[in-house]
Amino acid sequence: MQNEEISITPGKRDEPAPELLAVVDLGSNSFRLEIGEVHGGHIRVLETLRDMLRLASGLDKKNRLTKSAMNGALKCLARFRDRLSHFDPKQVRAVATNTFRVATNIAEFLPEAEAALGFPIEVISGYEEARLIFLGTSYCLPRSKANRLIIDIGGGSTEFAIGSGHTPKRLESLKQLGCVSMSQRFFDNNIVTDAQFKNAETYARAEIVDIADDFDSSHWDEAFGSSGTAAALAEILEQNGFSDNGITPEGLAQLKKVLLARKKLNTLTLAALKPERVPVLAGGLVIMSAILEELRIPRLFPVGGALRLGAMYDLMERHFDQDTRVMTVEHWINHHRVNKDHVSRIANLAVRFFAQILPDADASQRQMLYWSGLLHSVGISISGIGFHRHSSYMLRHGDMPGFSSLEQEQLATLTLMSRGNLVKAGKLLMDKLLRAQILALRLSLILYRAHRPIELPDLSVTFNKKMIRFHIDPAWLSDHPLIEYLLNKEAAEWTSIGFRWRNV
Repeated sequence: MQNEEISITPGKRDEPAPELLAVVDLGSNSFRLEIGEVHGGHIRVLETLRDMLRLASGLDKKNRLTKSAMNGALKCLARFRDRLSHFDPKQVRAVATNTFRVATNIAEFLPEAEAALGFPIEVISGYEEARLIFLGTSYCLPRSKANRLIIDIGGGSTEFAIGSGHTPKRLESLKQLGCVSMSQRFFDNNIVTDAQFKNAETYARAEIVDIADDFDSSHWDEAFGSSGTAAALAEILEQNGFSDNGITPEGLAQLKKVLLARKKLNTLTLAALKPERVPVLAGGLVIMSAILEELRIPRLFPVGGALRLGAMYDLMERHFDQDTRVMTVEHWINHHRVNKDHVSRIANLAVRFFAQILPDADASQRQMLYWSGLLHSVGISISGIGFHRHSSYMLRHGDMPGFSSLEQEQLATLTLMSRGNLVKAGKLLMDKLLRAQILALRLSLILYRAHRPIELPDLSVTFNKKMIRFHIDPAWLSDHPLIEYLLNKEAAEWTSIGFRWRNV
């Protein structure tokens, strides 16, 4: 293990109490485990473990994680698991960022990583990462109504957020800009030349210029940097006399001169420059310089918090039934003018069917099915024809604060499978849980096809291996010929792909 840091504050408890929460941050530069304790709506950090893995440097030319990189990550996660061995799953949230997003072999690595850690891992989107970063930093800054710009230069990407209080108003993520990836791309030979710097600066500014109109100084009152890169640069500039307070364009220019004069990074010595920061210093410096230039930032101040603390506060809200995802679903329903009464009937009935099919299923899966029922028709805002396909695309690619990429993918999959033929499901129907969710949602849409309240008879459904048994009163059904017709079509659809359907 490289550069592990452990810091423990007084009052640490050996055994976790219900108010203890833990966040695992699987970043492109380092993996961190942070444990905090909830006190009256605020969190006091008790313990931090860090392993400087630089996972982003473990991507090959095809964006596949190398075996060596994966092995190093698994060993680190096993150490984290040992510390979390007494934690309840509800007390732990593990989030993975850019390298997990871009790695082309992540599907085969993720199950191994989850097994090593002992907890599910959420691969979050760049927008969700920016949201959590803003949330975390907002709790480390004095209360203010001012609009604040938060910038986080990570190992594989850079996130931007503008907002006030604890609420972000504008979010962005640039996946091509990270201190590890930029250093590897432009300064991998351990030599820093003027030509390399110019090429790197041109590349970085070309990425940033696309968001400059939305994030320049006309939109905010204060600017802060929340990453290790920002903290390291601020300390280097201040202790070497390049800046008297925070990060400035002039201070960065002086640091650049020092790097160009020395040329070899491994021989560089500066006050406050830690050995672990040397390999990624040039990449981080280039990105920060381009950001200050393009966004017209005269001075940027380092701030703590960031992703880990944001994820912990988000976890605390879920712990006390203030789930951000609930607010996101409400926003989507209102924004896309969905008939909430109608979709609520569908969602509730789907959960009822699902509980009959898989009574021992995890509550989180019932929740995902419920949200799928509420959101299945958002695509009608685009077109009523094939709206389930539009809904699926929107849920897969839309900005959904609080939801992980995997959760958005699940919502999108269930929505796509809620109507139409089942051939498109392919191997998905081999998954017992997903199969049950799909059947439950499809039946609910059929029974509430009329978009109005309807008094349903006694209903029951079971789904054992290849056999579906569905019970509905035949007399009631004969009084509702459209529903009878649609149920017969549904039975034929499942039969066509190898399942048996029996009305009982």
